[in-house]
Amino acid sequence: MLWVALRFPRLALEALSRGRAPLESDYVPRAVADASRVLACDARAEALGVRPGMGLAAAWALASQLRVWPSNQAAEQEALEGVAAWMCRFTPHVSLQAPDGIVAEIESSLRLFRGLAAMVGRIRAGIDQMGFTSTLAAAPTARSAWWFASAGRETLILDRDALETALATLPVAVACDEPDALDLLRNIGINTIGELRNLPREGVARRFGQALLDGLEQALGEMPEPRDFFAPPLRFAAKLELPGEVTHAEGVLFAARRLLVQLEGLLAARQAGVRHFLLMLLHRNADPSVLRIGLASPGREAERFLQLLRERLSACRLVRPVEAIRIEAENFVPLHGSTIDLFGGSHAESEAWMRLIERLQARLGSEAVHGLRLHPEHRPERAWRRLAPGERSPDGEEGARARPLWLIEPPRRLKEERGVPHDGGPLELLAGPERIESGWWDEGEIARDYFIARASNAALLWVFRERGTAGAWYLHGMFA
Repeated sequence: MLWVALRFPRLALEALSRGRAPLESDYVPRAVADASRVLACDARAEALGVRPGMGLAAAWALASQLRVWPSNQAAEQEALEGVAAWMCRFTPHVSLQAPDGIVAEIESSLRLFRGLAAMVGRIRAGIDQMGFTSTLAAAPTARSAWWFASAGRETLILDRDALETALATLPVAVACDEPDALDLLRNIGINTIGELRNLPREGVARRFGQALLDGLEQALGEMPEPRDFFAPPLRFAAKLELPGEVTHAEGVLFAARRLLVQLEGLLAARQAGVRHFLLMLLHRNADPSVLRIGLASPGREAERFLQLLRERLSACRLVRPVEAIRIEAENFVPLHGSTIDLFGGSHAESEAWMRLIERLQARLGSEAVHGLRLHPEHRPERAWRRLAPGERSPDGEEGARARPLWLIEPPRRLKEERGVPHDGGPLELLAGPERIESGWWDEGEIARDYFIARASNAALLWVFRERGTAGAWYLHGMFA
């Protein structure tokens, strides 16, 4: 088997501060800390000498402009689970490695993704798009892959013969996380895994516990290592804190891209798509602004989501600064992959048409762009209903009586001479009357006689005369 491990050394920081691209002018060293020590810091802080585990006072002495956030374990866990859900697009065997890593079995997926190099390239690209810094390593066992990633060794080991030699060079700290035991090992001159393996097994087990030996055997593949695998959720909900208040749409888009990449990975893992998702703009001391982004057909591509979001935000003015964003999606629908038609075809044309519709809806609003369907109602102005893009009319409506596509609302009153209606000239009645009496039960009662008429310019019109001895004539529609 082949396993890949991802460790996120700056997870505590990036779970909070990956919301927008920092400008050079406002880029200051950043870190996450508890009450007394630094837990994670960015590259700018590291360049000034700040290191994880350093006391907070010493860190400020080295970097006086250091910006510090308090640790947020809930945000870190949410971010880690979001990456795990995204990784499920490559393999169903994904395991969380607390507190800041993921391990996944990938050998069964190598052929699908065209080899290890191509698969690793896609993983790295996706992690970068989500705004995380990672150390990636691959090895024949889950524990050895994790040890390499924990030691900062970005290595790809494919066979067990090379595994033992490579493991021997790792620091012993990756195998032992108890401070007292680690200090004892270092005091007796044991600094690497290879040196630890040379010690008598009985003495190691008696002094450091059997778990340390079991870990070594699991890393070498001599003992199985049971793991609980992560199950991708049935809905998507992710929040991203912004490092500063955002007052323009571009800042929101930059942050949203990273969450949309996670959404795409989750949908790919579940072989599903969505017809809509929600973007919530969170403000200080105010209710969130909620944008509903609809799709004309089920989809899961992050770039497609982002394009629709850009169209929607271009027509939306941010009335308040945005401190955080949240994206939610549920009601997943099955969406399997499709092969590409060499010569295009009706499917490609239909998909392009649906993409145009959803972009128009995002810019103009869903109420402004929709289809039409017939409705079983005698009154012409109520004989239709809105139809969502991609939705089909119920069977049996195709046989309904012909009506003009263009209805004039409200109907326009016509002149009348000697009982003949006029519209730029006398109208010739060709067919009718069709009597419609309906609506007495809902205060919309009508009593009309409809005719098809021809105007002097040969246009076909749909006119009616109100019932009664002196009923007026009205123009209600035009035939194409």
